[in-house]
Parts: sequence; C-alpha cells; structure tokens
Amino acid sequence: MMQNIAYQWQTKFWQTLQQPENADPLKQAALNGQLTKWTTALTTTVVATSTAMGWQSSARGNSLGLFPVSTSEYLALDVMSFAPGNTRWRFPIAVMELENSSDINRSAYSLWKVLCVRADLRIVFCYRRSAEERAAVIAFLRDEVLQAMSLADRRKLGGETLVVVGSRDDSATFPYGFFKWWELEINAGKFTIIS
Repeated sequence: MMQNIAYQWQTKFWQTLQQPENADPLKQAALNGQLTKWTTALTTTVVATSTAMGWQSSARGNSLGLFPVSTSEYLALDVMSFAPGNTRWRFPIAVMELENSSDINRSAYSLWKVLCVRADLRIVFCYRRSAEERAAVIAFLRDEVLQAMSLADRRKLGGETLVVVGSRDDSATFPYGFFKWWELEINAGKFTIIS
C-alpha cells in the first residue's frame, strides 16, 4: 500500500525529533515561550526531516544555491524543499511556514501563502499557549481562509496541506502531545485532525 507524502513526512518528523539535538532545543524554547528560539529550532528540525525524505531544502541559515538568485528563503517562505534533480527552475516538492506570532491573522497569512504555491506538500506550523487557542486557530483558518475559496478553487490546489500546532500547555508530553496535526479536506473545506 502506498503511503501519502504527508504521512511519510510526518513519520520522518517524529523520527527526527527522537534525536536529542533536535528535540532538546525545541522543547526548551517551547517551555520558556522563547518564540524566536522555537522558530530557529523548528527550522533545523524541518530541514533535517526534509533531508531524511531525500530532499534538498532552503531556509534561513540553510542556503541551497539551487537558483542563480542568492537567497535562503525563496518566495519569502520559511522552508522550501526540492526533490533531487539536475534542473534549476523546478517546482518545490514541499513548502513550509513556521509561524510563531500570537496574531491569528499571521497564521492565516501563512496558510494563504503556502496555498498559493504549487507543491506536493504544504505545511504550516503554528505555536499557541493553550489547547483552547489551538482549537481557535484551526477554526479561524477554516472560516477565514478555506471558506474564502470555492470548491472548484480548492480542487485545483493539488497536493496535500497540513497545519501543525504546538501548544505550550502540552509541553510535558513533548513531542507527541505538544504537536497536533490537521489535514485539509479539500471537498469539505475543513481540517481533520490526524494526530
């Protein structure tokens, strides 16, 4: 049975977080509410996960040099990953946004950004202090971003879209309780929890 790309990536993410050099900085930043450090640690983990998938990634602090344009955040996206290949101007296989702002509109903007990109996998990571805030951000993304799109437009997206929300309240069960995953159901225009 063939597994979808989102499931494969999630599995590699959990494996990557088993390594103390990835888990410890991310957990400490989450526990202390140090969002800049959280983003830096998460970027390292996301890039390592994508590398484990066999992809090349560009992100802040991880310049890829794939295109003849010098930048580490292509299209102002936090992480952009590419399948191996020799051509420079290829589409990304995955795009990720790592949003640490408490402004719910920033999370909506991050989702909108990744939905505007042609990729097999799109992921938005968000950080919230509590489980209640986590539920609120998912409802907001559904109501404000997904419902703004027609069914025909959602069907044109292609690929898979995940929203992953880390909650400080669940830091004691890091990483499994900390990160909750939702997948976009294109036809229904909603997110379904997958873990």
